[in-house]
Amino acid sequence: MSEHRFGAPGQVKEITSLANPLVKDIKALSLKKFRDSQNAFLAEGLKLVIDALDLGWSIKTLVFAKTAIGNAAVEKVAARTVALGGLVLEVSEKVLTAITRRDNPQAVVGVFTQRYVPLKDIRPEKNDVWVALDRVRDPGNLGTVIRTVDAVGAKGIILVGETTDPFSLETVRATMGSIFAVPVARATPEAFLAWRRNFPGIVAGTHLKGAVDYRSVDFSDRPVLLLMGNEQQGLPDNLAESCDRLLRIPQAGRADSLNLAVATGIMLFEIRRAALKLDPEAKA
Repeated sequence: MSEHRFGAPGQVKEITSLANPLVKDIKALSLKKFRDSQNAFLAEGLKLVIDALDLGWSIKTLVFAKTAIGNAAVEKVAARTVALGGLVLEVSEKVLTAITRRDNPQAVVGVFTQRYVPLKDIRPEKNDVWVALDRVRDPGNLGTVIRTVDAVGAKGIILVGETTDPFSLETVRATMGSIFAVPVARATPEAFLAWRRNFPGIVAGTHLKGAVDYRSVDFSDRPVLLLMGNEQQGLPDNLAESCDRLLRIPQAGRADSLNLAVATGIMLFEIRRAALKLDPEAKA
C-alpha cells in the first residue's frame, strides 16, 4: 500500500512480522492487565468497526489484511481512522491470526479505547430499565446479556463486584457489536447499594427463595432495575435484601436452574413487554 493513499505519511504501515513491536502490543490486549494499562480493547469485523466509529468510539489502531486492499468499505474505514488520528496497519494473514487467535480471522480488527459510565451519572427516569450483574464470571454470559439489553431497548448494565471483563475478546465477540451501543458501569457492592437507595422505581431480583412469579408483577410506568446474581451462588443476602421484589421463573423439568444469560433474557423481555411491538413492515 502506498502511504500517500490516505494522505497521512507515517500513519499507514505494512507489517508482515510477528516480531514487530506494534503487533506484540496488540497481541498483548488478550490479557486484562495490558487492556487496563493501555485502556484499550479489540473488536473484530468491518461492521463492528464501522458501528463503533458511527457511535463515536475512539479508535487507536485499525488492522486489516492485505487481501482487503481494494475493498471500498475497508479503505473508507482506513481513511476515517487516519482522519481521527489513529494508526492503520496493513498485515499478513499470519499476523491477523496471531492477533485474533483464530485460524480464519476477520479481515478487519479495530483497537478502541475502553469506555465506562460513572455510576453517579446514571439517573433513571420514566420507563428506563437497567440490569445489575453481581460478580458475573463467564464472558459468554456477560456478552449475551449486553446483546440482549441492546435488543430489548434497556438502558445499560452495572457490573457489581469482581466481574469478568466486558472488554475481553470473548465478551466483545459475544455482544455481536452491542458493546458499542450499551453503556456499562462498574461498582463495588457498597457503592452500588448506596446508589440503589436513591433508585426511583422498582428493584427486582431473581432468587430461588422468591415466592412471586415473575409474570405477576406490573413493571410499567416506572424505572426498573433488574438485579441478577452470580452463576454459581445467585444473589448474596445484602443484594437480595435490597430488592423490592424477589421473583422466580417457574420450571417444569429436572434442571434446577437456568443459565444466567437465559434467565436475564426472559426477565428483560417480560419487563419490556409493553414496549416491544413487531413492526408490520418488517420481514419475518
